Amino acid sequence: MRLRNEEEYDDLDVMDLNGPFHKKGRKKKEEKPKKGSERSTKKNTKKAVKKTSNREFAVITYSFFAAFICLAAYFCYFLGFKSEDFINSSYNPRVAALSDSVIRGDIVTSDGVVVATSSVDSEGTETRSYPYGDLYAHVVGYNYNGMSGVELDSNFYLLRSHAFILERIKNSLQGNKNQGDTVVTTIDSKLQEAAYDALGDYDGAAIAIDPTTGEILCMVSKPDFDPNTLEANWSSVSEDDEAVLVNRATQGLYPPGSTFKMLTALEYLQEGGSTDQTFDCEGEYTYNGYTIHCYKGETHGEEDFTEAFSESCNVAFSQIGLSLDLNSYGELANQLLFNQTLPTKLSNVKSSSFTLKEGDSSSLVMQTAIGQGETLVTPIHMAMIASAIANNGLLMEPYDIAAIENKDGTTVKTFSSTEYGSILTEDEATELQNLMRSVVTDGTGSKLQSDLYTAYGKTGTAEYSSSEDSAHSWFVGYAENGDKKIAIAVVMEGAGSGSSHAVPTAKSVFDTYFSE
Repeated sequence: MRLRNEEEYDDLDVMDLNGPFHKKGRKKKEEKPKKGSERSTKKNTKKAVKKTSNREFAVITYSFFAAFICLAAYFCYFLGFKSEDFINSSYNPRVAALSDSVIRGDIVTSDGVVVATSSVDSEGTETRSYPYGDLYAHVVGYNYNGMSGVELDSNFYLLRSHAFILERIKNSLQGNKNQGDTVVTTIDSKLQEAAYDALGDYDGAAIAIDPTTGEILCMVSKPDFDPNTLEANWSSVSEDDEAVLVNRATQGLYPPGSTFKMLTALEYLQEGGSTDQTFDCEGEYTYNGYTIHCYKGETHGEEDFTEAFSESCNVAFSQIGLSLDLNSYGELANQLLFNQTLPTKLSNVKSSSFTLKEGDSSSLVMQTAIGQGETLVTPIHMAMIASAIANNGLLMEPYDIAAIENKDGTTVKTFSSTEYGSILTEDEATELQNLMRSVVTDGTGSKLQSDLYTAYGKTGTAEYSSSEDSAHSWFVGYAENGDKKIAIAVVMEGAGSGSSHAVPTAKSVFDTYFSE
């Protein structure tokens, strides 16, 4: 019988010392870690734990440091660029406290005409006055029982003083007020007067914009008021049924009439419509029991698409409306800033609305396509659309404050143009430019032909009651001579056709602008 050697016994598994399979033999001694090795292991473990802790601490530290840097950077940005916008907010009651130490500054036009100023009598009573009365009533605004217009939008700037530092220290020591800064607007006094006079006795609005910068060149709203007597007559003026305090250029909501055919025409072309398409106008068109008439039953006969646009044919455009994809039509309206806040820093600007959708009645589709129905627009919005068309699709945000000057005429702050972005492609803008030019050369805007400039536009007659003579007169368009451009929107309440009233008003502004 062969004896196992020592190595074999050492390798023998011992299952049960008392069991039947027990074999005597030496168990292999368990190797105990050496003391030095054990200390090394513990040391390595402690190092690993410490390293992990250090890493977590570093992550937390750097995260807080990064957050601090971001907050510090934003704080600097806020102080440098945004703080005055927040301070100037009409909701900030602390601004009023500045009037205790500063005489409210002047408001002037771009050509230096003072349209709002403050004087202080011997007893220290400050009086705000408006040298041109109701001519600038809505654009400049008022400073009694609240504020509006430039008075509101530049409130903080008017109550700051950048007079010479020694002069301010002297006034403070003597208990005298410092002279507030002057707000220079973008308004051209000659254009403001031309628009005001051209509107005549009609209620409505006229607003003109430089398409390349967004500067508001004139803004008139009627009925108006005299801001010099507003405080004394506040009750009667604020409760007037004609809402004279409402700036119709920015807050008035009107049916756009045929000016909306610019959108209908663009949607038609985007959906593959042809300018060679012909229509036969006999003065009215009936579909599903609903009849659309051309203005005062005018008959245009056989016409192509461009002629239908230039002659503002309701018969043709009601048929075009019935052929459109209403979802796409709505998307185009949104693209042109309907149903959203308009990009401008002016206060209290209303949003235009377009509500037509799939499933609406054919009669509503026909009405909407010619600018009636439930669509409502503001004059400033229509001027912005015309401005973008003139600027090859690019919209500049409208603004009416150009700069801030101290009492000595030194500029302390300027406001630059801001691009909103393209609301039309260049091709879309070109298509509308061609159509709007045809309105002047061969259509309802022929009174705008001039040797001083080239005019483009769309007239509109927006009916607002069942009476045939109850219609607002509209014109939306622009004029150019080289790089000099001006876009305009005019609405005259109850004046009738756009060609008879709104067009001459626009012409008066164009003639003045290009004669300067």
